[in-house]
Amino acid sequence: MHREYTSSKYARFIIERNKMYTENANRANTDGAITTENFNPDSKNPLIAAFFRNINFADELGSGTRRLNHYVPIYSGDKPEMIDGDIFRTIIPLDDEYSYEVGRKKQNGIVNGTVNGTVNGTVKSNAILSILIKSPTITYENLAAELNIPKRTIAREIKLLKENGYIKRVGSDKTGYWEVI
Repeated sequence: MHREYTSSKYARFIIERNKMYTENANRANTDGAITTENFNPDSKNPLIAAFFRNINFADELGSGTRRLNHYVPIYSGDKPEMIDGDIFRTIIPLDDEYSYEVGRKKQNGIVNGTVNGTVNGTVKSNAILSILIKSPTITYENLAAELNIPKRTIAREIKLLKENGYIKRVGSDKTGYWEVI
């Protein structure tokens, strides 16, 4: 879907010690770095993209860029780089000293490790906890939109978090808030 078929340049995925990156032929809209401030999603192959979205093999336009900017700092400690040009490059920094746990603590301001490890091994639960810490009054709908996952999945993960003692609901469903324990 992201491939520019008018170019014979092949796509590459390269892993180095301090970064991993992709290079792909591109029909550039801008020239230079793409940031959350100047990001404007534009489908390179709208017909192909629409087909894959309709059969649920692709997310909404631009969701990959938003996810990269959200999750890469948690896992690597630095922001990703996306560079638009005739060759589109996505560069993900890597740091052996940095870990998911360190990133989560820094992002959420958790100093003493009040949330330890992963919850039942799911990244979704950890992402939900991260959002609940910042926005305790968020709704299931907004959580689903933020994480780009179905509302039913949010409900299942919230149930697991409550059962395992990670969160509790304070107040009513309508006017209450989530407390991360």
